[in-house]
Amino acid sequence: MPGMDDAVLTYPALAARVRALPPSLGPVRLVAVDGRAGSGKSTFAARLAAALGGAPVVGSDDFPVPWDAGVLSWRDPLAAVLAPLAEGRPALWRRYAWREGAYGPPEEIPAGPVLLVEGVGAAHPAAPAALRVLVAAPDDVRRARTLRRDGPEHAAAHAAWARREAAYFTGPGAPVPDLRVDGTGLTGEVLRVLP
Repeated sequence: MPGMDDAVLTYPALAARVRALPPSLGPVRLVAVDGRAGSGKSTFAARLAAALGGAPVVGSDDFPVPWDAGVLSWRDPLAAVLAPLAEGRPALWRRYAWREGAYGPPEEIPAGPVLLVEGVGAAHPAAPAALRVLVAAPDDVRRARTLRRDGPEHAAAHAAWARREAAYFTGPGAPVPDLRVDGTGLTGEVLRVLP
């Protein structure tokens, strides 16, 4: 994507670039937002979705995947959400609420123009992505965020998950991003693009 090596980029400018991409999943431009736990994927996806006028976001945390599952295990239930979109039909699904241990009400995802999918493994090479984004943050920042979000009682589970993530990001199926962004400063309007 031309111009993605800019040192800084605003969410509205990135949204304009996304809208200019050809569809990658039926009529949908799928933006795959990947990165390690606590890197800022959800924050980035929410901000970009807002700049896109409220584009829907589906995240790995919206599926009931156990702590000890593989990094890519949520992609099977995600495929059921993406299948109707690939055919140009809206998708109907229910988000899983981890704290409540229950599914939420049915939601419809329209077949276009943009869907953001965020989570570890979202930008896997097999993903039907128009744009692959990697959100990066230092290990200490990511660990502090995940423990604040999930609670210190999950520290051992996070450590095991981090080992599986490391294998994914350094293995043969690692994502090759079109854009890398700094996940430490996602609250403003300007994104810092990483080399």
